[in-house]
Amino acid sequence: MLKREKPKERFSYDPRKVLQKLEEFGKEVLEEIKAGRNPFIDVPTRGLSNVYFDEKDRLIKMGNKTSRRYLFHVAHARKFMQTLLIAAYIKRLVAEGKHASLREAYYANKHTIPGTKENTFEDQSESDPIIEDLERMFGVLREEMHITADRRGYVYGDIVIKDGEDEFNASKLGMGGWAVPGTVEHIEFPEINVDYVLVVETAAMADRLIEEKYPKKEKALIVATQGQASRGVRRLIHRLHYEEGLPIIVFTDGDPYGWYIYSTIKQGSINLAYLSEKLATPEAKFVGMTMDDIKKYGLENVTEKLKGIPPNKKGGPTGDYKRIIEEMNYPWFQNKEWQRQLKLALKWGVRIEQQALANKSLEFVARRYLPEKIANEELLP
Repeated sequence: MLKREKPKERFSYDPRKVLQKLEEFGKEVLEEIKAGRNPFIDVPTRGLSNVYFDEKDRLIKMGNKTSRRYLFHVAHARKFMQTLLIAAYIKRLVAEGKHASLREAYYANKHTIPGTKENTFEDQSESDPIIEDLERMFGVLREEMHITADRRGYVYGDIVIKDGEDEFNASKLGMGGWAVPGTVEHIEFPEINVDYVLVVETAAMADRLIEEKYPKKEKALIVATQGQASRGVRRLIHRLHYEEGLPIIVFTDGDPYGWYIYSTIKQGSINLAYLSEKLATPEAKFVGMTMDDIKKYGLENVTEKLKGIPPNKKGGPTGDYKRIIEEMNYPWFQNKEWQRQLKLALKWGVRIEQQALANKSLEFVARRYLPEKIANEELLP
């Protein structure tokens, strides 16, 4: 039976620590220049070659490889300058308690260097990676540096949320719930009257559960990701588990994309490996959709064919087939039950969507499917 655990940690965002790291960085560069030396910065290397899966912590993590950039180096000078510009801008944001989007950060730092025809930045594709570099260098989220991410996802359930000067219950804001902001570092939870968090891939399914009053009947907090979970949603899920002790159950489509959504919530992602310890929740469990659900609930007639070419056909594997084989090779999907599910998907050549449960009845998912599977702990690791 699901139980709310004792909180494992209490997060306390302290902008002073971020300011301290930025100031120390600036002072080191300045001291090197004053001493007549060539200042440099070591930036953790991007890419798969510097990523590994930590079996003990069950997280995708960044390795120790770094690349060194010098100020007085023809190939490095531009990026070094851009790094200092963005770092100074972030310092001002944090000191003034203001936030900016990635796009605003780009425009705020784009200008022509006096006496030249050179611009500091030509495109946002130059500024975004610099912000990621600073995240990796300092070990802080860009949200902690007051650079906001896009909003996506919403929350519904009997939980009181304190957002700045506003305090409200997420079950009393209409069926649309509370839209998760790009930054959730400042959010507090004064009162929680739910037993677990149900993370739902599609807004349509989340809406269905809310309409059927599932959150109230089952004492669940619905978190709709609306596709791949945004950084804000993943950070919120992480905080609800580690700070408030709430179990996390993930409900996605039964296809390689849905399973990957679960994977990023649980283990983190390769692209954001350096943030896994703040974004991922290894204790999360998966309720469905699974291949077993197809026969158990008589859904054979509402499956969809996998897209692409199977591995045993000429030109294969491609599309969904190729993605499933990739997932089968992930260290975090080596569990016997997951291997069985993925092999069944390949064998049958089908996928199953959440909305397929409506074939039984509109009420089926809220009244039988989820309550039964969760009560019986029919959950994949």
